[in-house]
Amino acid sequence: MVSSASDGLAQVIYLDNQATTRTDPRVVDAMLPFFSERFGNPHSVDHAYGNDAETAVEAARADVAALIGAEAREIVFTSGATEANNLAIKGAAHFHKAERPHVVTLATEHKCVLESVARLEREGHEVTVLGVDRDGLVDLVALEQAVTERTAVVSIMAANNEIGVVQPLAEIGALCRARGAYFHSDAAQALGKIPLDVNAMQIDLLSISGHKLYGPKGIGALYVRRRPRVRLEPMIDGGGQERGLRSGTLAPALCVGLGMACRLAGREMAEEAKRVAALRDRLVERLREAAVPLTINGAMDHRLDGNLNVAFDGVPAHALIEALPELALSTGSACTSASVEPSYVLRALGIEDATAAQSLRISIGRFNTAEEIDEAGRLLVSAVTRLRQAQSAAAQ
Repeated sequence: MVSSASDGLAQVIYLDNQATTRTDPRVVDAMLPFFSERFGNPHSVDHAYGNDAETAVEAARADVAALIGAEAREIVFTSGATEANNLAIKGAAHFHKAERPHVVTLATEHKCVLESVARLEREGHEVTVLGVDRDGLVDLVALEQAVTERTAVVSIMAANNEIGVVQPLAEIGALCRARGAYFHSDAAQALGKIPLDVNAMQIDLLSISGHKLYGPKGIGALYVRRRPRVRLEPMIDGGGQERGLRSGTLAPALCVGLGMACRLAGREMAEEAKRVAALRDRLVERLREAAVPLTINGAMDHRLDGNLNVAFDGVPAHALIEALPELALSTGSACTSASVEPSYVLRALGIEDATAAQSLRISIGRFNTAEEIDEAGRLLVSAVTRLRQAQSAAAQ
């Protein structure tokens, strides 16, 4: 009997939920009919198949909007958060370049935000990239000083993809609104984990990713405020779908999957957050009970419930990952066969390269169990102890 690849994967405890999440089986069930019998093009509304697909897409749009307190017509479907971030930042900057040529962001943003801003700078836009404090939080005084009447858009993520730190969104929104600048937030990591209300937080543009939310890959969305109206220059030319902001035929199955993932998050987020936080605290307790020397990166009281970014003193992260094939973990570093580059996010916090190179991102999610967390704690303690002992022996 030949074993499948999934047989081996089933033996690995998955603790990399900030990289991607398993698609919830309830989401898969909702999507399946749209690959077969309900296969219509949602833009072909002259017949029953197209009308059926359009109805499903619009119901999904409403589900996405409900999770963030928006109107359905303010949701623009995209291929994911990377496209949404590009459209939000470049679209706003290009539309308003004449009167507002300035863009502001943070040094700890996702690469697709930083690279979008870098491209704008090469095109002649003015760019300010602010630092963060040791906990990874924005300095609101520095932000207030940076945002002027020349600023088109301020892009600050809701929750960081490496250290899980949640930014003060309402305060940022109020500051941007007072200056007349758009506030864009990459909420790929935050959506479904913490409550988000685009009106209460005065967010003008908000990026969403399906696969961080127990939905499918290849689908995301951009919230674009209608009142006061946000004006963007589209990146894709075509048939004018999605309010003219994102032309192209939508994939009903993916839209339905994202809608169902948002609906489930709206119902279950509060209880899930408590359970996931308890699992993370359980893991920290297991590590500390074993007296493993560790440092937690980022503010513990302003972070996603499932995130733990931790440095194990004296143990390189890449060596620890290699020693733990039973666990799916990540570093957040750019790794090659020749070298490991410490995380730019951790560097921005003022963390030394040595500590950054020892840091792991552990992200706990919906499908993790207490038994898995206990086993992960045991495996981590064993591997850290073994590697530290080997290093001590080699040094003698």
